[in-house]
Amino acid sequence: MAAAATMAAAARELMLRAGASDMEEEEGPLGGGPGLQEPLQLGELDISSDEFILDEVDVHIQANLEDELVKEALKTGVDLRHYSKQVELELQQIEQKSIRDYIQESENIASLHNQITACDAVLERMEQMLGAFQSDLSSISSEIRTLQEQSGAMNIRLQNRQAVRGKLGELVDGLIVPSALITAILEAPVTEPRFLEQLQELDAKAAAVREQEGRGTAACADVRGILDRLRVKAVTKIREFILQKIYSFRKPMTNYQIPQTALLKYRFFYQFLLGNERATAKEVRDEYVETLSKIYLSYYRSYLGRLMKVQYEEVAEKDDLMGVEDTAKKGFFSKPSLRSRNTIFTLGTRGSVISPTELEAPILVPHTAQRGEQRYPFEALFRSQHYALLDNSCREYLFICDFFVVSGSAAHDLFHAVMGRTLGMTLKHLESYLTDCYDAIAVFLCIHIVLRFRNIAAKRDVPALDRYWEQVLALLWPRFELILEMNVQSVRSTDPQRLGGLDTRPHYITRRYAEFSSALVSINQTIPNERTMQLLGQLQVEVENFVLRVAAEFSSRKEQLVFLINNYDMMLGVLMERAADDSKEVESFQQLLNARTQEFIEELLSPPFGGLVAFVKEAEALIERGQAERLRGEEARVTQLIRGFGSSWKSSVESLSQDVMRSFTNFRNGTSIIQGALTQLIQLYHRFHRVLSQPQLRALPARAELINIHHLMVELKKHKPNF
Repeated sequence: MAAAATMAAAARELMLRAGASDMEEEEGPLGGGPGLQEPLQLGELDISSDEFILDEVDVHIQANLEDELVKEALKTGVDLRHYSKQVELELQQIEQKSIRDYIQESENIASLHNQITACDAVLERMEQMLGAFQSDLSSISSEIRTLQEQSGAMNIRLQNRQAVRGKLGELVDGLIVPSALITAILEAPVTEPRFLEQLQELDAKAAAVREQEGRGTAACADVRGILDRLRVKAVTKIREFILQKIYSFRKPMTNYQIPQTALLKYRFFYQFLLGNERATAKEVRDEYVETLSKIYLSYYRSYLGRLMKVQYEEVAEKDDLMGVEDTAKKGFFSKPSLRSRNTIFTLGTRGSVISPTELEAPILVPHTAQRGEQRYPFEALFRSQHYALLDNSCREYLFICDFFVVSGSAAHDLFHAVMGRTLGMTLKHLESYLTDCYDAIAVFLCIHIVLRFRNIAAKRDVPALDRYWEQVLALLWPRFELILEMNVQSVRSTDPQRLGGLDTRPHYITRRYAEFSSALVSINQTIPNERTMQLLGQLQVEVENFVLRVAAEFSSRKEQLVFLINNYDMMLGVLMERAADDSKEVESFQQLLNARTQEFIEELLSPPFGGLVAFVKEAEALIERGQAERLRGEEARVTQLIRGFGSSWKSSVESLSQDVMRSFTNFRNGTSIIQGALTQLIQLYHRFHRVLSQPQLRALPARAELINIHHLMVELKKHKPNF
């Protein structure tokens, strides 16, 4: 149906266009007749041309031909004109029906029209109202912006006024002097907490007034007079209080550390003086320096004098050197010699003075020691003296930095103003004592005491004593080196022929060296010093040369070796008690001892077994050179050696063992030598067996008399001494 309607509409359109074309040809353009007006030339835009209409018609026709109904109609041969009229008739009927429906609904349509008109009126009024609202809002927005601007301006004025109020409040608070401040400064004792609090307030107000005066504030003149009078009163009271505390140091038997500690509670007093009255602050500081300087000097001079009275009466003198003979006689009026010079070179328990527990032990009390008749070596007195000096110096330096508000070079200068005289007195006393000191161990212990005290001062962050420690070391090191060189020279110049009777036991000079060297090495191991090791190396060389010179005084090589072994063994044993096993001294004497021991064993085996030793060496040399045939001519000699060894080896070994035990003072060393000799004898006899196993000597009848090597080893074990 829709396709038929479409085709009818298309046919009707063709007919209308054809009719319109005929009318245009008759009437001309615009209906005004031909030739009245020229037609518009629209070109491609002209849609009224026949070409455009025909093209459009072609399109519609082509589209309609695609319709199924049209295709069916064409197939059945229906007449299109008839079909078109039928469609038009149907359309007219529908149109008439539509008109009747419209007429029936005309009242409703009119009512709808009236409603739409009323709505338009309402909408128009609403539009007018909204327009009025818009204009009102526009005016309100401008008023709000105006109010915002006014509010911002008022806020800025408020902030400015608050800032001015704050500044003025601070200024007024800084300038106003409250009555509580005046009352406390004028009436309260300086020891009361409120005086200190108000003094800090006064200091802050004085600083604020000075600052405002610098800015030209006229109001400062109103309070300047009051503050000046309060400042003068406070300075007067503080000066009297601090000077009174300083004067209390001078009272006899007073522990100055107590009032000194009390002063630290009022350290702000000096800060106030320093900021408000520098002349008074300088007066207080000078008075403190003068008072404490005298107190320290008096205390240490008295303590040092009493301390030296408890030193050992017997001290080393210039003749108490390592190379000096024990029997050397002195003049008639000379003091008696030490009971034993060996005590000068022995460390004993003296080394405990540098142990951590003893180093910071309480100082010695001289009158208590005198009452108990106790005596001490110089290094113990030196430790006590310098520990007291270290402790007081550290406390004084920290007090100066805290109370007088100084640091760096200023603190260093103020410390030396207080302690300089005491330190100078101590250095002079030490220099005077060292002039006649010949106790190298004591001096070396003092050096290590100073090194440890210097480390303690560094840990306490007190650098003021660094220069003093360097000065002390500058006195101790040269003296130590001088004493050591004197001992070296004494050993070098010792003449063995003037030492009296000699024996093979360890010499007292080597024993002195062993004790002395082990003492210095054990001390030096804690804080190594290369210069000390060099000096000990020189002393060792001289002692080794001395031992060789003394050994040369013996007539037989055996006695020389016994003397050398006894001395090397003694020195090695003493050194190993204190020095490390890998020290140069231990290694050196170990090598010397091993070499001389081996030589002594060969010397020991030579008398009873010398022929056997010589034959074995000769035979091994011939075998090595390929001349073993020459051994055939040694049958008689070999037979004699076999029978001689079998008949005398037991007695020879017994005699050898007794000889060794008589010759060496150290039983362990003697045992070691006997074991070495027996081991070498077994090796020698074993080598002798191997020589006799050569073809040239294998048929020798005397081989049957050879002692079995295992039997020999069992028998020799019976001669091994047990201790």
